[in-house]
Amino acid sequence: MKMKDARAVVTGGASGLGHAVASHVVASGGKVVLLDVQEQPGLAAAATLGAQTGFIKCDVTAEQEVNAAMQSAHERLGNINLLVNCAGVIGAARMLGRSGPVAGEFFTRVVHINLIGTFLCDKAAAALMQHNAPSADGERGLLIHTSSVAAYEGQIGQAAYAATKAAVAGMTLPIARELAMFGIRCVAVAPGIFRTPMVAGMPPEVQDSLARQIPFPPRLGKPEEFAQLVGAIFENPMLNGTTIRLDGAIRMQAK
Repeated sequence: MKMKDARAVVTGGASGLGHAVASHVVASGGKVVLLDVQEQPGLAAAATLGAQTGFIKCDVTAEQEVNAAMQSAHERLGNINLLVNCAGVIGAARMLGRSGPVAGEFFTRVVHINLIGTFLCDKAAAALMQHNAPSADGERGLLIHTSSVAAYEGQIGQAAYAATKAAVAGMTLPIARELAMFGIRCVAVAPGIFRTPMVAGMPPEVQDSLARQIPFPPRLGKPEEFAQLVGAIFENPMLNGTTIRLDGAIRMQAK
């Protein structure tokens, strides 16, 4: 598959990594629909990217909402052959905080958004992708998960976040194996510290401290670099069932 032929759905596409992926798809000649719970930023992002881009408000934790949004995106695009799951929350909280043990609802919310939301989008997209006309290799589509280096080196306060990102990586292979009969691949990307809106809002000294932890290049990752990897995965059919670290060789410390 070539990026110019991409018909992509990107969750969390209003900002950060998701917006960078959508921009890369459009710049490569493809079409994209952004899914995001933030309506005004989503509409603004779609307008900025131009006529090849649409937006649908969607809460990835609501199954019927996801199914309806994916069907609507399919109708707008003609078909879907790429899903990039970027919707997610950090969800940092110590298990035993100053005010006592963290509420179970906090952990549940992070799981619902990061993990269950990814699965709901995967199955809704795959249900449509299975009917695509196959490529010469028999390929019909690609599902991409956004994991994190926290899946491997979660820091203090990241129990919920690290658990979901490890789970997202962990379900990549079984999904790839199951969907192989349809010619649908599944790959996860585990980014390190990237200059997302959350990080960009930190004080400059904090950003500099984070950048110094990265062996090479000694800087924060650029969302465009994440998007470039998504493009490379889309065009290389042998990338399947695996998780790729994109982290400048960083290994996170305890805190």
